[in-house]
Amino acid sequence: MARELREVVYVDGVRTAFGRAGPKGVFWRTRADDLGVKVVRELLRRTPYLPPERIDDVIMAATAQVGDQGLTLGRDVALLAGLPATVPGFAVDRMCAGALTAVTAGAGEIAMGSADVVLAGGIEHMGHHPMGDDVDFNPRFVAERLVDPSAVTMGATAENLHDRFPRLSRDDADAFAMRSQHRAAAAWQNGVMRETVVPMTVFTDDGWRAADRDEFLRPDTSMEGLAELPTPFRPGGRVTAGNSAGLTDGAAVCLLASEEGARELRLKPRMRLVSYAFAGVEPDLMGLGPVPATRKALELAGLSFDEIGLFELNEPFAVQVLTWCDGLGVDPEDDRLNPYGGAIACGHPLAATGVRLLAQLAYGFRERQDVRYGLTALCVGMGMGAALIWENLPAAD
Repeated sequence: MARELREVVYVDGVRTAFGRAGPKGVFWRTRADDLGVKVVRELLRRTPYLPPERIDDVIMAATAQVGDQGLTLGRDVALLAGLPATVPGFAVDRMCAGALTAVTAGAGEIAMGSADVVLAGGIEHMGHHPMGDDVDFNPRFVAERLVDPSAVTMGATAENLHDRFPRLSRDDADAFAMRSQHRAAAAWQNGVMRETVVPMTVFTDDGWRAADRDEFLRPDTSMEGLAELPTPFRPGGRVTAGNSAGLTDGAAVCLLASEEGARELRLKPRMRLVSYAFAGVEPDLMGLGPVPATRKALELAGLSFDEIGLFELNEPFAVQVLTWCDGLGVDPEDDRLNPYGGAIACGHPLAATGVRLLAQLAYGFRERQDVRYGLTALCVGMGMGAALIWENLPAAD
């Protein structure tokens, strides 16, 4: 029997501060799943009209699905956060697009009528679970030349992008990185991040302290300072710690609902999901992934690129954003692109980042109510890209 799909709306989203991965990071002595518990509880606190038993699913992503972010992470976090035992949950993995995949999975449940309200997000504790740790790569990848060896080292794939697009220089990458830091500093100064970042009290080697600020913020970043940094992935290369996102710990979650469910529960939706797309590219050029994903999402939405008024693009490496700009004709200095800074400034806890992008887009929509459509996009390890298009719902504020 044919039936109509239901509209999916974004209500709210929050994240922890993003901490430096490793023993010197603020979350070193904090469990990954407890990061998820904190953001879920905060989201529920901010939506007092939502009875917890009305949540139909909890979907949490993690790239390293082991240890304190293993098992069925969505179900674990739901129980630990005090949700009723009747609320189910599950885990997903699409590396850097983990949280966005959790969102699209939840959107599918809502669109099909299987759910009215879903929590979707991601957790990554890269200090406890470094990239590639406990992974047994199939030797066929290299032996049969299915994947270039550089594809398993993200910094090497960024250097590959510089090779493929030699007009994108290190100076270009450093300039973008500096803008990201300066825009993020302004966002913290102006209170943007205070609305989306949840302070969390954590135990550290120095005792209890508040984790309330991203640890990779460098507001004094200058071109001169960036030029002095070494290139760890290749002698004489162009990728540095300054024009890349740091290894990070953090969690993020958002609340999705059907339009009908939002009205019934007195929730205030801020964005409507218009379309989404995932795409594949050569794994050793994984940074190109958002280009075909963006084009596919636009085609599915029946929109032109000129109709998109805000872009929240992940910044694992500056050159990756520059290739997207190059492919789609966007000036890297355009104030529609990452107006509050990005991962170069705040960090990139793999599976959590997607919801950070959504939260910043929703804030940008509120500040620019003349903008109707916005885009969240990112590249994904092993050669993929993700893009989601959203419609502003200014009347809901």
